[in-house]
Amino acid sequence: MSFRRSNASSGMGVADHCKHTYLELQRKKVHRYVIFKIDEKKKEVIVEKTGGAAETYDDFRASLPENDCRYAIYDFDFVTEENCQKSKIFFIAWSPSISRIRAKMLYATSKDRFRRELDGIHYEIQATEPPELDIEVLRERAS
Repeated sequence: MSFRRSNASSGMGVADHCKHTYLELQRKKVHRYVIFKIDEKKKEVIVEKTGGAAETYDDFRASLPENDCRYAIYDFDFVTEENCQKSKIFFIAWSPSISRIRAKMLYATSKDRFRRELDGIHYEIQATEPPELDIEVLRERAS
């Protein structure tokens, strides 16, 4: 079994650890969020950071670099109008407007390939400014 599968168009692989960590979030609820980074030397997406189940959305936002791109998965818990506890998984493509052009292009061209590796994502958010990651944005999408 190969360590990573690469994509002919972008040349970017996905480390097996990424899928494993995502499944821990999705199925076992071990993580509240996972932040992924492209390792340009290895030409693959790797896990940069995970947030424990007790961490908050503010902890998650504080973990995103303000001047560099990242992919992230966030497990959003909420209560519906019918008072049901629900959880939705968000894929977030964070590409701050002040990040390097090269980084923005690399993350943009690799995103679809990476996202396809992660089954069970409910919503996707593309954000270039912090207000686009406001908790209300997730609430509106999830309800």
